[in-house]
Amino acid sequence: MLTTRVAIAGLGAIGRALARRLADGVPGLELIGVAVRDRSKAEVWMRDEGIDFPILALPSLPEHVDLAVEAAPAAVLEEICRPMLLAGKKVMVLSAGALLPRPDLVDLARETGGQIIVPTGAVLGLDAVAAAGEGQIHSVHMTTRKPPRGLAGAPYLEENAISVEGLKTAKRVFSGTAREAAAGFPANVNVAAALSLAGIGPDRTTIEIWADPEVTRNCHTIEVDADSARFTLSIENVPSENPKTGRITALSALAALRKLHAPLRVGT
Repeated sequence: MLTTRVAIAGLGAIGRALARRLADGVPGLELIGVAVRDRSKAEVWMRDEGIDFPILALPSLPEHVDLAVEAAPAAVLEEICRPMLLAGKKVMVLSAGALLPRPDLVDLARETGGQIIVPTGAVLGLDAVAAAGEGQIHSVHMTTRKPPRGLAGAPYLEENAISVEGLKTAKRVFSGTAREAAAGFPANVNVAAALSLAGIGPDRTTIEIWADPEVTRNCHTIEVDADSARFTLSIENVPSENPKTGRITALSALAALRKLHAPLRVGT
């Protein structure tokens, strides 16, 4: 079996979960190292976990690996993707919202033979949306409900002086396009960006975001109307140690990595 050499850029909740699983061994995948901002913190964590991998600099990743998993703040997406794509290599992007204002990265991948992989992440049904997109999709609408603390600090809320503290009932804090949502909630709605990329684009995909004190999970409902099907999909994700993201996000990335060498691939 061919082996794909992998690096993880970022050791937050998602990066740590992936590092643990890859360190345990996944057929066809070899974790070569990690790239982090806080080296000493990463070293302490790896020592506590019994994991020992080199800490690599972002510009050097193409020298060491075939695929880099971006599990870092959206602000450093460019630093992770561009060197890998220039070398014609693969990047798995979890901060899908940060891709929307950077179509040049897709152009770069096309020119060099590199590839950007966006896993399903915390949403479901992207296979169905992509399949419907081979025909004609009339509309895609998504409603997201999160516990208020999972939305706290979002730039859109701060810029518009919207408070989610002390809520007793659900409050709609945003309604607009996926592109607008990705800019205003960069740590919260990568699901909307991934959905838009799978379907009719970020300017035709619409989203509502609610801060709901009655929910304990990150809830997403997707409604799609197409010439091939009409469907509604709902998911309730258990938050990870980072309330802004769900546990299933890291598992989705792991499943996508397994598919690279799987003898049986299920799904579009």
